[in-house]
Amino acid sequence: MTTSTGDAGHPADGIRPDILAIELRTAVMRTSRRLRIEATGDVITPGQYTVLAHLRAGSQTLRELAEREHVQAPSMTRIVNALTDQGFVSRSAHPDDGRQILVWITPAGEEVLNEARSQRTAWLAQRVAVLSEGDRLTLSRAAHIMQELSAK
Repeated sequence: MTTSTGDAGHPADGIRPDILAIELRTAVMRTSRRLRIEATGDVITPGQYTVLAHLRAGSQTLRELAEREHVQAPSMTRIVNALTDQGFVSRSAHPDDGRQILVWITPAGEEVLNEARSQRTAWLAQRVAVLSEGDRLTLSRAAHIMQELSAK
């Protein structure tokens, strides 16, 4: 193995997978964190945004939502109560198991979710717009590769 480095500070004979994994994890987490806070603080919290996004796929129980979000049931109950108070979700007893609560997104919830997504996309598009065409092509390819990685 040579000790010279390429333009990015990586060994000239290749990028070590463990180093690349650290760089990708850091970049993804920072970008994700920034996107989470960018467009949700005014109307809904990042946690509420995520719950609305889950509910877009269809109604779910409080237990299912808590499991998806890796939170305890009381925490999910608080999130759903706040979303209900704002008119963004509705809930009722589960038709097959009255002990369970079924939650679904309302048209107002769809609207606030769409607005938050649009704001996040606009924020990211502004940052991408200042990049060179070459950097945009690189990011486009990286986005496709990352989608493939996460699908496996």
